Amino acid sequence: MSDATTDSRFAVVALIGAPNAGKSTLLNRLVGAKVSIVTHKVQTTRARVRGIALEGDSQLVYVDTPGIFAPKRRLDRAMVAAAWQGVEDADFTVLLHDARRDIDEETSAILDGLSQRRGRHILALNKVDSLKPEKLLKLAEKFTAIHGFEQVFMISALTGDGVDDLAGYLAKEAPEGPWHFPEDQLSDLPQRLLAAEVLREKLFLALHQELPYALTVETEAWENFDDGSVKIEQVIYVQREAHKKIAIGRGGETIKRVREAAQKELQEMLEAPVHLFVFVKVRERWLDDPERYRVWGLDFGA
Repeated sequence: MSDATTDSRFAVVALIGAPNAGKSTLLNRLVGAKVSIVTHKVQTTRARVRGIALEGDSQLVYVDTPGIFAPKRRLDRAMVAAAWQGVEDADFTVLLHDARRDIDEETSAILDGLSQRRGRHILALNKVDSLKPEKLLKLAEKFTAIHGFEQVFMISALTGDGVDDLAGYLAKEAPEGPWHFPEDQLSDLPQRLLAAEVLREKLFLALHQELPYALTVETEAWENFDDGSVKIEQVIYVQREAHKKIAIGRGGETIKRVREAAQKELQEMLEAPVHLFVFVKVRERWLDDPERYRVWGLDFGA
């Protein structure tokens, strides 16, 4: 499966934290490619996304989990359950925290959850760019007084500062063992799902208020042509007719802009011409459809 030597190491690393802590940005930085969508809105990540990186003789599988928060809906409960399941399955858990924030109720609940789970726990204080060292040290001391992290890193997922130190530590500490993936594989996310996530990201960035949380995207058709181009058909499902009008926009302006942005990114990712066709349909109860949860790898009954 790989060219890994007999000295090879392998580890699964769960990235957890509150919504908007920067987990998806960090995952993409660690992998060196975009494998998880990133927006300024909270709760963007719905499923566990795995990114695969090589550090010397170590293969590290980073799991970008949904942000942990107090769940209210079925989807919320399934997302939080997926995040904690990611911890159960991991060799290391990296708690990512926005260093500009103090330890609030949300973070305290995450620390409490960590204390009930065994494993190797690491703290990464993120977004440290504009903060003074003394403030960062005080925050680190607060965290370590609550929970016994084996290591603390000060990083910026956006600029990459400190990220190599984190990756290097994980690679050095990874258990000896064979690699589980080919060395050129960057993610285990199916192409159809990744393409749907790209369009969903563009919708999140283009739409406001609650609508992004009331929609989902599915890739319904994928055709590769002899000339190397790809035809992709995707459907945006919304819960109400009024949502459909918002997603399409006046004169189709919104959906045109979103489709063009998604097509451009997909062409860069696939390194091939992409013909993207997007449709918007109403499916009132998609949030209560077990099949949607199966596609995302979420537990409908969580």
